[in-house]
Amino acid sequence: MKSSRILRTTLFLAGVIGTQAAGAAALPAPFAEQLNASYPAIETLYQDLHRNPELGFNELQTAAKLAERAKALGFDVTTGVGGTGVVAILRNGPGPTVMLRTELDALPVQEKTSLPFASKVTTKNAAGDTVSVMHACGHDLHMSAWYGTAKLMAGNRKAWSGTLMLVGQPSEEPVNGASAMLKDGLFTRFPKPDYALSFHDDASMPSGTIMYHAGPFRASSDVVSITVFGQGGHGAVPHEARDPIVMASRIVLALQTLVSRENNPIDPVVITVGSIHGGTQANIIPDQVTLQLSVRTFKPEVRKRVLASIAREAKGEAMAAGAPKEPLVEVKPGTDSVYNDPETLARMVKAVQGAVGPEFVKEMPPKMTSEDFSQYGQQPGVKAILLHVGAVDAARLDAAKKAGQPLPGTHSPQWAPDFKPTVVNTIKAETAILLDLMPPKK
Repeated sequence: MKSSRILRTTLFLAGVIGTQAAGAAALPAPFAEQLNASYPAIETLYQDLHRNPELGFNELQTAAKLAERAKALGFDVTTGVGGTGVVAILRNGPGPTVMLRTELDALPVQEKTSLPFASKVTTKNAAGDTVSVMHACGHDLHMSAWYGTAKLMAGNRKAWSGTLMLVGQPSEEPVNGASAMLKDGLFTRFPKPDYALSFHDDASMPSGTIMYHAGPFRASSDVVSITVFGQGGHGAVPHEARDPIVMASRIVLALQTLVSRENNPIDPVVITVGSIHGGTQANIIPDQVTLQLSVRTFKPEVRKRVLASIAREAKGEAMAAGAPKEPLVEVKPGTDSVYNDPETLARMVKAVQGAVGPEFVKEMPPKMTSEDFSQYGQQPGVKAILLHVGAVDAARLDAAKKAGQPLPGTHSPQWAPDFKPTVVNTIKAETAILLDLMPPKK
């Protein structure tokens, strides 16, 4: 049933995009001229943001920089939404409300790019540890495009009608910033959008390639903590103890059977045990071990079943080992799967083809990485679309593929997107979509 639905969606999308591509309208000539004139300011903002990254819910200076620029363009700006979020509203007559989101936060990563504007920032994280900070996921590029698009739209108000809602979202990396903004009244204190749009850079395609996928696109994400209880003892007499390290090891292996033997192979699931802690030295059997898991799925029913099965496997292995008590299994919900409405996506792809050329627009497969942009699309009446943009020089990408050597991607300390062609096509694509959704004033 699911495979036939995917096939119908693919055929629908291919048919709509194929028949419409020839008629896709290019951006008006003045927009390209204005973008070219604005580029130095956009690049300056990018380098400043890259040099001065901030972690989630601490993006005070980052938010201030975007708010200041939006105010200068004539937007009605509110700061501190959902913690450090920014909402900028430009009302321009009757028509739909369209939201363009960018993320504000960086990652606790030590930069190793050797860029002249590389980050040297260190700060305290939520646990009080000193960490290095870097824009290792391209949010600085996203913010720069957000500003460039805002500048074009504000300077060409006769070309569109409606309400443009720019959102600078905090704390995307921990996937809790979108929900914080929604809880703080993003869609009640401010106009509720008819459409929500966002872009993300990508290491898999040449710079400036706009990539799309209809239907489930980015996976849901949950964190599961499992504490396994044993009975400590001397390493020389393990029969006098109940070893939680062995129990934990068996749980790690057992969890993978949930993917290989209990799940439909065409409904992707990823269970990664990213952390395991227990014990103090070689000749001591500890009395407990803690595992931390990342769990990713696409379908709500699969998500529910897999989380329940994880608890079952953990408790079953502990029972088989004669543990003194069953493990403590705690689920920290993350975010839902991103779903791109096929009909809305087809319309946007047509607009993008006209703006950057059909050769720069490609379909891509879904990804198991997560994005809390999904939370906006969960709200009734909001059609939310997430697109990707290639950010690696084409020659460099081809050379790496021929050599069989992967290039650094997002979340890597070496991640440095090929900025100009990537940001220019992102701005063109964002602007084209906004102009299509909010047609000229009558």
